Amino acid sequence: MPMPHRVQMQLIKRRLVGKEGVDRVRELRVILTELPNYKNGPYADIRKWVMGEIEQTRARSRVVHRDSIAPRREGAAQIAIIGPPNAGKSSLLQALSNIQIKTGDYPFTTIRPVACLTRIHDVLVQLVEIPGLIEGANDGRGGGRALLGVLRDADAIVYCTDIREPITALVQVREEVEAAGIDLPAILVVTKLDEISFEETGHVPAALERVRAAAPDLPVIGISVLDESSLDTFREAVWRLTGLIRVFTRKPGSSDEDPLALPSGGTVVDAAGALHAELADACLGGRVWGTSVAFAGQRVGRDHALSEGDIVEILT
Repeated sequence: MPMPHRVQMQLIKRRLVGKEGVDRVRELRVILTELPNYKNGPYADIRKWVMGEIEQTRARSRVVHRDSIAPRREGAAQIAIIGPPNAGKSSLLQALSNIQIKTGDYPFTTIRPVACLTRIHDVLVQLVEIPGLIEGANDGRGGGRALLGVLRDADAIVYCTDIREPITALVQVREEVEAAGIDLPAILVVTKLDEISFEETGHVPAALERVRAAAPDLPVIGISVLDESSLDTFREAVWRLTGLIRVFTRKPGSSDEDPLALPSGGTVVDAAGALHAELADACLGGRVWGTSVAFAGQRVGRDHALSEGDIVEILT
């Protein structure tokens, strides 16, 4: 039995005191997972309020950073790619997009954050390369404070390390991120597998195991920008990192479907709002095909939680 909704709302607001930007969004998402999934009544209103706060917080963050070095936010999620200088970040971005980035076998080839959009499961995700972080970034070395500010507003982190280089440089980067109080979902990508020989590292899986031993708290993926299958593995890992689900919409009587990306636990009214704000206001519920309902085409309320791959027809 949940506590009285007024008490719950007071507790939620207390948990948000002093939290801004990505910290506030993260706390709001945790709160969403804790709320009972009622389709009507006061708790449904609380869920709607929390979702609205997530959007408002993200909008405020974009305004605050509009004059900074942060790229304009686009896509369903923003993933920061960071690591030591010359860790293969630019080559990875270039392999996943159509943009041309200056690359070179020397440090600090990239001097400002570079953003690109890549399509994963028919959803646009923004990747942002953060120029190489160095020891002392929190004290401003190498423009570190501004770069950490860009990182702080991302949804998740991809750490990069060159398989040919010692892991100590990556450890320094992670220490700077931790010192800045940035705690985001993350994975570790080991780059340039195509540039090593058996004599240099022994067996590649063994080399990856050495990296895993140095970063046991992170999922580790080995990639080569020349190997499309490893890039596909990377795309799948990034998708899991976003925490998003894909939902498809269609018009009444039509078989046309358009993919949307919603946070886990997103509802019918959230899907309507992703299409248009006025549609969310007019939404009365929907008809759903997928794993979140008992039978195909089931009619549900506006606060019905959708699942990955669901198809929803918005009813107004």
